[in-house]
Amino acid sequence: MVDKKHSFARSLLSEIALFSILLLAGLVLLPLAIYMIGNSLFGDYSGSGFSSFYATIHSEMRSGRPAAWLLVLSPYIVWQLFRLTWRGFSWASRGKPEIAP
Repeated sequence: MVDKKHSFARSLLSEIALFSILLLAGLVLLPLAIYMIGNSLFGDYSGSGFSSFYATIHSEMRSGRPAAWLLVLSPYIVWQLFRLTWRGFSWASRGKPEIAP
């Protein structure tokens, strides 16, 4: 019984750490990458550079815009979709017999 609690606590702690790291990536690295790619493809942002772009994203998040939250949470969402896909393929492959050469 103690092992289950310890295992759950460890899993929860690692999931919180993963979420925190990917949230930080969504808050810092993703807007920077979007700005740099958009700036190279489309030219200057209508504001005064990256700081204006970053402030716009954060004001949109504070106002509760789903698109801004989706942008920031997208690294974690993509990671969870990858995990689900991996588990789905693992589950599906367990039930099929292997083909002999």
